[in-house]
Amino acid sequence: MTQRIGFLLLPRVGLLPLAGAVDALLAANALLESPAFEIAVLSMDGRPVAGEAGKLIQVAHALDHAPSLAALFVASDSLPDDADPRLAMVARAGRAVAERGGLVGGIGTGAAWVAPSGLLRGHRWTLQHAHVEQVAARHPDSIVSSNPYEIDRARLSCAGGSASLDMTIAWLGLRYGDRFAQALLARFGLRRLRTREEGPLAPGVARAGASPKLAEAVALMEANIGEPLTTEDVARLVGVSRRQLERLFRQHLDALPARWYLDLRLARARQLLRESAQSILQIGLSCGFSSASHFSNAYRGRFGRTPRDERRERVAAWRDAQHPPPPAVHDIEQRDQR
Repeated sequence: MTQRIGFLLLPRVGLLPLAGAVDALLAANALLESPAFEIAVLSMDGRPVAGEAGKLIQVAHALDHAPSLAALFVASDSLPDDADPRLAMVARAGRAVAERGGLVGGIGTGAAWVAPSGLLRGHRWTLQHAHVEQVAARHPDSIVSSNPYEIDRARLSCAGGSASLDMTIAWLGLRYGDRFAQALLARFGLRRLRTREEGPLAPGVARAGASPKLAEAVALMEANIGEPLTTEDVARLVGVSRRQLERLFRQHLDALPARWYLDLRLARARQLLRESAQSILQIGLSCGFSSASHFSNAYRGRFGRTPRDERRERVAAWRDAQHPPPPAVHDIEQRDQR
């Protein structure tokens, strides 16, 4: 029986987190050799939605006119205002899904749009790290964590980046078993599933806890890997001057904000090169680099090797270990050579 999974997109939504969840469901269909899941992309009014880069995303239905859903995920990169009339629409649609025993949750800041309905009361849920403290204070009736994703009964939520892929594979593993989850991981060229407790920040970020403003700035950077903010934007969003922000980074992290941000993006790219089946160009773009040459030069300057060298080493390691390579390895080699 096919289950229809709805993704409600709010303006300026990030495409990478949305793609992770959708790709995992489509991969599950391929492994099951059946249309177990149907994707329904929704907007509030049925009109296309502007994504994070301004590109319009086509949708199939308006939220109030969507067909019966087995799950509803709100995908957003912004927080709702208490008086926003869209909250009532989300609540109505979410309750309809929940009453049928379906899944309700959020991607990015999406769970914050669901929470006012009461559907997350008594549950653990999460959202983008930069907003956890603010949102948790407004919802003492639930546990708002800083984990990359949460699965609590029929409530699923995740932060940005690749957390939606981890969350969806983890949920599919609960549904179809560990072997199925492992097959999905192999399909994406991943070695293992990130557990929900594994924090999304790069090593060393814990030192930012010495300053709340610094911790907020680092969290903003981590939440905006694909569309990097300027140092001035980060300073403005956390409420300090650029000079104050630079002083905090030098004092606690021994680096300037721009250098730290670049290292964070490159560390994310290195992880994807080693663990995902995305092409080198896709990885570079998803980590905020404008072109393949820009990505290659920055990567070589940081790690002393090019992204292609990193990918070749990964393939060689699989072969040296004399293990059957994941199905994506041959595709990776052929695609990166083009």
